[in-house]
Amino acid sequence: MTAAEIFFWISLGVLFYCYIGYGIILFVLNNIKRFFLFFNRKETTELLPVTLIVAAYNEERILPQKIKNTLGIDYPADLFNVIFITDGSTDNSPELIGQHEFITQLHQSERKGKLAAVKRAMRFVQTPIVIFSDANSMLNSGCIRAIVQHYKDEKVGGVAGEKKILNDDQTSAVGRAEGLYWKYESFMKQQDANFNTVVGAAGELFSIRSELFRSLDDQLILDDFIISMQVCLDGYKIEYEPCAYAVETPSASLRDEEIRKIRIAAGTYQAISYLTQCFNIFKYPGLSFQYLSRRLLRWAACPVLIMVILICNGWLVANEQGLIFNYFLLAQGLFYFLALAGRFFIALGWQMGILNIPFYFVFMNICMVRGFFKYLQGRQTVLWEKSMREAIE
Repeated sequence: MTAAEIFFWISLGVLFYCYIGYGIILFVLNNIKRFFLFFNRKETTELLPVTLIVAAYNEERILPQKIKNTLGIDYPADLFNVIFITDGSTDNSPELIGQHEFITQLHQSERKGKLAAVKRAMRFVQTPIVIFSDANSMLNSGCIRAIVQHYKDEKVGGVAGEKKILNDDQTSAVGRAEGLYWKYESFMKQQDANFNTVVGAAGELFSIRSELFRSLDDQLILDDFIISMQVCLDGYKIEYEPCAYAVETPSASLRDEEIRKIRIAAGTYQAISYLTQCFNIFKYPGLSFQYLSRRLLRWAACPVLIMVILICNGWLVANEQGLIFNYFLLAQGLFYFLALAGRFFIALGWQMGILNIPFYFVFMNICMVRGFFKYLQGRQTVLWEKSMREAIE
């Protein structure tokens, strides 16, 4: 085999493994475990005291609905504490929250970023369980009851809820693509949890044991991901609970989604340099395997591998190295043509259907590359301007 063939097949294999193969392996292993072992999840009707923390910077547009949503959560009032923190807000967010006695409001004029705000709020937490949620995420009424049942198991240090993207007849093409992606993510989180642990939680809805919260660097971009990963590094697992979910509207436009994805991408590369302990396969064998397969390869390798595959494939076809490479190049050309067509449809405001898949795949990897360079240049601050989301009816 030529060097181009070796690079082509290795790159294609790794790319397949990251997006499909890893999920298949976990799915098979989890079903084998389920067949040979009887799992009796430790459920309890005991309700633990909890504190919900919501960081809200200039969220006056959505806060009335978020407050109403929080009031609708089915949990005993004497066990349910709520903290909203509005540091740096220059709109009417503090005034809106101040109208409700059931909410503990924290506000200061200086804005230091979300993690700094969360750390300040944690000083007021006196319950064994703390739950984090974003201001623009609406929670189902039974979410906290579903979450706390997992804490009967002493090995559980946190619980990740499910993120759902609101999808109806009015949802844009960008929103449908985003929703499809999060369905894939939810499936993978369930497989990860069944195998060992969820590898990083999303900030829309997750919880940890309060005693496991660590005072991290204020400059961390993906605070929710690193907070939950730190729980795993402390020897606990993050469970996944699909019956606790947060509903969020999709980005209002492709440009807004692009800004959000690039920021997340910059944060992922920062997280790689911060979570070096995850590479210790001798201390964390299961977690290291999951982190490498689920996160690191996709973040750091896949955007490069896509280009390696295309370049090697083109060279192999040009040098007539085999008919099979002609088919692969044709398939790649068709895939990228469909991705480009998807982008064209978005510009026209049309629904994309199956074009969601190639378009969003290419879109995410481009954002990963742009986020990488933004991280290297140090231009991604924690004081980011949030992207616009579609209006909630």
